[in-house]
Amino acid sequence: MSSFLNKLGIGKDKNKDKIGNESVKSLKSSKSTSSSGTHHHSHNSKLFSSTKKSSLKEIKEIPISPIPNSSESIPIKKDGSTKITSSGLSSEAQSKSSKEIESSKGHEEVKESTKDKRASVLPPSTVEKKKFKLDDFVIMQTLGTGSFGRVHLVKHKESGKYYAMKVLVKRQIIESKQVEHTINEKKILETLDHPYMVNLIGSFKDNRNLYIVLEYVCGGELFSYLRQCKRLPNHVARFYAAEVVLAFEHLHSKDIIYRDLKPENLLIDKSGNIKITDFGFAKYVPDVTWTLCGTPDYLAPEIIQSKGYGKAVDWYALGVLIYEMLAGFPPFYDEDQMRLYERILEGRLRWPSYFDPAAKDLIKRLLSPDLTKRYGNLKSGVADIKKHKWFSEIDWKKLAEVKVKAPYIPPFTSEGDASNFDSYPEDHDPYGLPGPDLYTEEFKNF
Repeated sequence: MSSFLNKLGIGKDKNKDKIGNESVKSLKSSKSTSSSGTHHHSHNSKLFSSTKKSSLKEIKEIPISPIPNSSESIPIKKDGSTKITSSGLSSEAQSKSSKEIESSKGHEEVKESTKDKRASVLPPSTVEKKKFKLDDFVIMQTLGTGSFGRVHLVKHKESGKYYAMKVLVKRQIIESKQVEHTINEKKILETLDHPYMVNLIGSFKDNRNLYIVLEYVCGGELFSYLRQCKRLPNHVARFYAAEVVLAFEHLHSKDIIYRDLKPENLLIDKSGNIKITDFGFAKYVPDVTWTLCGTPDYLAPEIIQSKGYGKAVDWYALGVLIYEMLAGFPPFYDEDQMRLYERILEGRLRWPSYFDPAAKDLIKRLLSPDLTKRYGNLKSGVADIKKHKWFSEIDWKKLAEVKVKAPYIPPFTSEGDASNFDSYPEDHDPYGLPGPDLYTEEFKNF
């Protein structure tokens, strides 16, 4: 197992932080020091990868070769807590824990197969977006920073409306070999229009940068609210989870997998509703894909095992999210990243004593390592999730029409209030400077 995890840059050697040829940040997590003892991990920031937080980081998407089974069993750390019980997801999951996925030798990376390449071609967008230029906006404060640029709060001069503008530096995208991903994210956003997603308003480019104009969501991240509350009441977690269900149902109807669910990628709008953001890992997959990407705590077993996977990985991630909202920490959390993956593959859950029985039942069904039993992936699809007893109080029709009152309204003073986001130094290069465009060909499809 260790050779596989070291190959991903998450083994015991802290100095090994490479995935393929791409540099990534340490995947080491940090525990919360709160008196409640709950762990709040930070992955990446809103809208795109952020450098502000220092715990769990995402794994950039790379294709990896299939990993043969071995007969070695994986040791699992015994939890000595008196308030937490442990139970297997299924007898099949427990029996599989002795047949692991790692051979003693490392595996060479392979390029995406022809099948994967074909799967990444999106159908043409039917949603018309606005035409903008940089001079249309007043650039205001920074909302987040990342590997390729930053996100600004901006004000549209003509309408007076506030938006979030994602500014990506072409040169940095080229150097990070993320051109295809960046263009893919924009194309996916162009196909989406849903009340529980951060929708694309428009995009444009100049000689140095790419600009993506998005809805501005003033309430901040669910992660911040969860960190403040330590853990969420059952009815609050259910409300947020139900809105994610509707968003995923919409995505999956378009054969798009999200692959990056976590509290940091869920923003809360002024009415208290969830907005999914950051579609950098989303992918059009009508069949299956094999590439590895995501955030460690939220990876489904089939992703770790290099198996072909599809939409079911999003429903698995929903199970992780529900658990984390209710417990304050992810279900398989371990500071040692190798142990984290071992726990995910074994599928044993530790249940805090205060968990609602119906929530436990749904989580177990969503976290099933057996795809023939995982909710959302069965014959009835998302209907099995919607009809589950934990969601019995949800009026799905009203929720789809955004007519359900949210349990929490974030504090804000105006449409352009950014007090729910962290502050950043405004030390970026000026935008809109004249000069030659050195990357016309690379970004011709943006």
